[in-house]
Amino acid sequence: MAGGGGNPPPEVHIRVHSRRGFNMIHPVEVESPLPTASPAANESPNTVMYREVKHFKKWFPWLVPSFVLANVVMFIITMSVNNCPKNSVSCIAGFLGRFSFQPFKENPLLGPSSSALEKMGALDVGKVVQKHQGWRLITCMWLHGGVFHVLANMLSLLVIGIRLEQEFGFVRIGLLYLISGLGGSLLSALFIQSNISVGASGALFGLLGGMLSELITNWTIYANKVAALVTLVIIIAINLSVGILPHVDNFAHLGGFLSGFLLGFVFLIRPQFGWVYQRYAPGYSSTSAKSKFKTYQCVFWILSLILLIVGFTVGLVMLLRGVDLNDHCSWCHYLSCVPTKRWSCNTQPASCQSDQTGNQYTLTCSNNGKSKTYSLLNPTARQIQGLCAQLC
Repeated sequence: MAGGGGNPPPEVHIRVHSRRGFNMIHPVEVESPLPTASPAANESPNTVMYREVKHFKKWFPWLVPSFVLANVVMFIITMSVNNCPKNSVSCIAGFLGRFSFQPFKENPLLGPSSSALEKMGALDVGKVVQKHQGWRLITCMWLHGGVFHVLANMLSLLVIGIRLEQEFGFVRIGLLYLISGLGGSLLSALFIQSNISVGASGALFGLLGGMLSELITNWTIYANKVAALVTLVIIIAINLSVGILPHVDNFAHLGGFLSGFLLGFVFLIRPQFGWVYQRYAPGYSSTSAKSKFKTYQCVFWILSLILLIVGFTVGLVMLLRGVDLNDHCSWCHYLSCVPTKRWSCNTQPASCQSDQTGNQYTLTCSNNGKSKTYSLLNPTARQIQGLCAQLC
């Protein structure tokens, strides 16, 4: 307006932050004038500085690196408990002492034995149901089967998790990670009941699922949204397709992904751009403001929360009743392993018959019929179990 003698109202500016693959429009708030000694003639007297509003501020990522450190420490402790020289006939990298690895035929990932993992808290459905050790649904998330396993998972966690923690903070991403891991363990326990399972993959796939639902629910504030969606879907599809290989627990991946996808609609929702702009604009009035969230965001939030509560409740009840979902779905096992000419999907735990003659022990694998004689002097049950695993 012309003719006013007061100071002009502060301005509200929009700044766009460009990120590779995920470009988001960030509203910013005018804070205070910058002190200038002699403003140029073409500059406005109300030079302003910018500060990102609360909803889009950057968080310092500390929780995800802490998770990585915890997983690495747990792997080192597991290798110490494993103590290969004491409990196995032969070891890889024997110079590492008690931290040396099980024979490659027993564990190709360079890691501990299955008995050591079970002792440390691996997911064993029989013990969860019959011995009421439900804590294994959580502890299995912090264990890994070998060096290759822990390295792959922790590198993925750093790449995915740090970006998410910077955007949404440690509380929401921490809950997303833990609940998704629990969801992965739960689905795994309902389908894989003859083997143990370990790894943070379910929680990692939860983060991927959360990224996908976050993109969908906050669709209007993204630039290059279609390219971002296609890229993310391809990454998820490739990672899930790896799960059809033998000895990979794809049910944990699927359970974690579905949990994270639904949790993303609940935890990672952002207010619509128009609300943020009005909230920090001059003359803001709550009575005339736009709604904070769009209708479709609220619908997704409610439906996802209902599905999460129902899904986890039903899943836990079925698990505690000893339900095996393979009995109700004859084709579902193909979601975790597809047999080919190069590999078999038979993952029955190794069992052997043992015949002793003096120091000669003849082991016959019950799975494939192979037989081999070993010369052993007072072997422990764990040593024989390790030889059986190598033979089978």
